Amino acid sequence: MYFDSWQAALVMDGHGGFVWAAYAITTLGVVWMLVYPAWSRRRALRQLAVAVRREQARADSAQGVR
Repeated sequence: MYFDSWQAALVMDGHGGFVWAAYAITTLGVVWMLVYPAWSRRRALRQLAVAVRREQARADSAQGVR
């Protein structure tokens, strides 16, 4: 192994903070790119379902008036 201990691997000769921050930012970005589309799709489907129910209720009330 390149480093003598886990502590040395975390510190990386003083560059560990930058390296691990880059890994964290990259991981958050990848997770966001995987989660956001699913979240956005669910939200759009909920909004569509509300619009369909609203339109159906409007059509039902219009038929009842005639």
